[in-house]
Amino acid sequence: MAVFIQNSLSRKKEEFVPAAAAEVKMYTCGVTVYDDCHVGHARSLFIFDFIKKYLEYRGYGVKMVRNITDVDDKIINRAKEAGAGFEEVRAKYIENYYRDLKDLQIDRADFEPMATENVFYMVDHIKQLIEKASAYEVDGDVYFSVRTFADYGRLSGQSLDEMRTAVRIEKDEKKRDPLDFALWKRSKEGEPSWKSPWGTGRPGWHIECSTMSMRFLRTKTLDIHAGGRDLIFPHHENEIAQAEALTGVPFAKYWIHHGLLTIEGRKMSKSLGNFVTIQDALKEYRPNTLKMFFLTAHYGSAMDFTAAGLQRAAKACEKIEEFLAKAGEGGPGGPEAADNTVGEKIKNFEAAMDDDFNTAKALAVLFDLLNIGNKYLALPHASREVASVACALRKLSSVLGLNFKASEKTRDTSSAERIKIVDSLTGGIDAKEVEKLLMERREARKNKDFKRSDRIRDDLKKMGIVVEDKEKSG
Repeated sequence: MAVFIQNSLSRKKEEFVPAAAAEVKMYTCGVTVYDDCHVGHARSLFIFDFIKKYLEYRGYGVKMVRNITDVDDKIINRAKEAGAGFEEVRAKYIENYYRDLKDLQIDRADFEPMATENVFYMVDHIKQLIEKASAYEVDGDVYFSVRTFADYGRLSGQSLDEMRTAVRIEKDEKKRDPLDFALWKRSKEGEPSWKSPWGTGRPGWHIECSTMSMRFLRTKTLDIHAGGRDLIFPHHENEIAQAEALTGVPFAKYWIHHGLLTIEGRKMSKSLGNFVTIQDALKEYRPNTLKMFFLTAHYGSAMDFTAAGLQRAAKACEKIEEFLAKAGEGGPGGPEAADNTVGEKIKNFEAAMDDDFNTAKALAVLFDLLNIGNKYLALPHASREVASVACALRKLSSVLGLNFKASEKTRDTSSAERIKIVDSLTGGIDAKEVEKLLMERREARKNKDFKRSDRIRDDLKKMGIVVEDKEKSG
């Protein structure tokens, strides 16, 4: 089956057909390093990590670029507030960002270029836009002329008139049109700056992504451009304009946007006291718990970060870990599906993920596998089937970015009894109930309560479970 993606550009679900299956060219907007990353960043970083992993699972080669915005008004202002140097603030939060990635167990992108290391290429991009009359310079500042780009507003679905009503014109405005945006900013005293044909200054935010994505992916048309829904306008709209005005071809074929994260129903804000950094979250929850929680909602949906939801995610992770502990260790390279049941579940997982990466349905398949695995555990001589389920669970979980290790809990391996199953797996055996009754019977025998032990044995027999004691009771 093919993979289908909800394309923000067309507003339709489209079959994914990259320019070359051998190397899907994917770009996602990264962080601006003026503060510690929060749980909203964690969701964004994780979403595009598992999308990359799934495309690779489906046989595509994927090269992903995720930029780091390390020169921006926010970084400069943070340095002033802290009484620190720009370079000091920049370096601190880049280091913290990579720490967060490591602690979340999220892979780095293939390339994570920094804006400050690519200014030369941005200057060249801007020069060419001026030559094409798509941009103009005023007193050391350079602006993109929105009126020269006929398709401006296509991604956000807004007309120029609609956008213009939302723009406030400042008294010192130098732009020809209020919608024109900065490509280059003349430097002020004490600010970081680079040389350019228009004097010393620094690039605007939007030009960074257009330039670095095309440079590091070595293409004029990206297969996938991804980011948060809040970036559609003006950031992504401006990226399209300045890229296509230069190249004359589509900037990206598929646009993927994720929904935003709220905290207990409210927008995250330091002033509200609900700003949760990644490090704060990891003090309370394991990486797998956070990821499991994020997976319960479709990436395109808004999501509320709640304690109740996280607790459910933690319990879900524990159930999988407990099964894997009982099944025994073994990596995803273990035995393949031993029967049609497991094979069908794998196909169901793929169908869910092929449908615009529907992780909620994919998780449901994982728990179907878990239930099957627990039933196999109650059967004798089913070690191959148990291993098959464990193998599938580990493999599919890893595709979703989950890293399960068996917990320290182990299955009771009492050698005082021999169990025969006279019912079939499809006959409705409840593995958890069987295990519970067996434990109760062992406890009864230990306490020499043989009447209770016999009653439990009779109950098990009615369920299709015959228990034969290796040692005769007195």
